[in-house]
Amino acid sequence: MADKRDPAPSFSQGLAWGLEAAAFDGFSAFARLFPVDAVSDFGAWLFRTVGPLTGARRVAERNLRIAFPDAPDSEIARLMRAQWEELGRWILEFPILDRIMADPSRVVVENGERLAEIAAGGGPAVFISGHFSNFEVMAAAIVRAGVPCQITYRAMNNPLVDQRVRKNRFRYGVRLFAPKGLDGARELMRALSRGESVALMNDQKFNGGVAAPLFGLTAHTAPGPSTFALRFGAPLQPMSVERVGPGARFRVIVHEPIRLVDTGDRDADIEAGVRRINAFIEDRIRARPHDWFWVHKRWPNEVYKTVPPLQGRD
Repeated sequence: MADKRDPAPSFSQGLAWGLEAAAFDGFSAFARLFPVDAVSDFGAWLFRTVGPLTGARRVAERNLRIAFPDAPDSEIARLMRAQWEELGRWILEFPILDRIMADPSRVVVENGERLAEIAAGGGPAVFISGHFSNFEVMAAAIVRAGVPCQITYRAMNNPLVDQRVRKNRFRYGVRLFAPKGLDGARELMRALSRGESVALMNDQKFNGGVAAPLFGLTAHTAPGPSTFALRFGAPLQPMSVERVGPGARFRVIVHEPIRLVDTGDRDADIEAGVRRINAFIEDRIRARPHDWFWVHKRWPNEVYKTVPPLQGRD
């Protein structure tokens, strides 16, 4: 039988991975030397300063223009600054999230009785959300509520860094992972069959996904959550997180469940589910636009070609 293991990395690749892992270790150790809010505030300052100098600025500006075409330049500039601060806070908070979750005053769960209901046997549920504020807090809140749940994630390209990311998540209680892709989908279906819940982010571009509107434009969206919900008769359980700062303080919101209708037309039912998920995501973005992860391309490439950069810059 052929060996399906990944080939050993080249010397240069291994060296690069090792240096990245060492940098991650140094970054994490540095963050853990300081008080929680000081780390969060430093992240906001750092990304507010450095973010506009990166290539991600163009993507974020165009995304904001797509979502808010009538907003004046001053409002786009304000949102740009705010989203850099939020992104920086999340990144710097990641190595210390166990300390954040250990402080009961820092995370409040709204409608937590719904999580308790699922944990007590009212599941399984298909948790859905997007990259809002420090979205890691949502996974920790689900697990802390006692909900058996497979949390999906995208493995880092560097396996050494991926090991460290997983270990860091273990610190705040998130121990169940289902890698994305075909193998991950099978693992999620097995989990649902056992009565466990699953949790997926559903706000990023998915080539070949269902074409559904987001801010009035077509956005290709992964059908997985709707497919799982229909197949197992499980509700979609939306969640979101908001920063209620200053600093690292959050409100996790467990929204009303979305119950999909199985008409027998599976393709139409999945599309209806995707549309409802996109509507939820859009509502949350409109409510708190600075909280969303604006630095990834969400719409088809053709859309970006029609959007001018902020104040004519490129």
